[in-house]
Amino acid sequence: MPLRRRGRQAPVRVKTTGIAKERLFLLRNEIGFALQGGFAGVVPAETGRPAYHPAVLLKIYIYGYLNRIQSSRRLERETQRNVELMWLTGRLMPDFKTIANFRKDNGKAIRGVCRQFVVLCQQLGLFAEALVAIDGSKFKAVNNRDRNFTIAKLHRYWSSNCQRCALKDQCTPSAQRRVSRWEHESVLDAMQTRLDQAPEMMRIRRQTVEHPFGTLKAWMGATHFLTRTLDRVNTEMSLHVLAYNFKRVLNLLGSGALMAAMKA
Repeated sequence: MPLRRRGRQAPVRVKTTGIAKERLFLLRNEIGFALQGGFAGVVPAETGRPAYHPAVLLKIYIYGYLNRIQSSRRLERETQRNVELMWLTGRLMPDFKTIANFRKDNGKAIRGVCRQFVVLCQQLGLFAEALVAIDGSKFKAVNNRDRNFTIAKLHRYWSSNCQRCALKDQCTPSAQRRVSRWEHESVLDAMQTRLDQAPEMMRIRRQTVEHPFGTLKAWMGATHFLTRTLDRVNTEMSLHVLAYNFKRVLNLLGSGALMAAMKA
């Protein structure tokens, strides 16, 4: 890929680490495995100028999320100045609106790609069936602070037994006390009972599931999701998860095994 320098064509030499080189090669040559359906623009329209192929835009997003670049405007700039991304896309340079619309309009298909890659990991035997760990993480959203939770999920009621309760003096000095309880609080109580019976499970859970979410938050940095509405935020989260899984599998198996699995 030649670039002009002082009126002459000079070859561009890109020095990358082995892992980075494997990522670029896989993104350029094998990302098409995921585009089996659901993306707009796979088949060009009969009239007008053809749209960018979804594989190109998906490569841009995966590269961006692997390198902590999620903004469509920043991705536009990277396609114009980042030599790795120029090579990856064949020097195609979509504008930020095209990049943003791809994420906005192809949410279901992008989530399907993430799901398909998880299935690929299952087929490669990377998931053990012995333990399933769940973690609750808080990610900042683009919304009003008062809408970060649903007040309707809390049942507020007055207890009619305050005067006869033996613990009233320890509970409240007033005549009555308003009690707030989540509608599914019994599920949490049952979970706490199980944890009290097997306290080592919390340590195993932390070792299993907190690293992925901690890594995703580190990639995002001190910022929030860039999109609004639940469906679009789910799409954005799917891109984060896809990038994390892609990097993790590449580190575990190497490029050869992953490329063979994608082609199969």
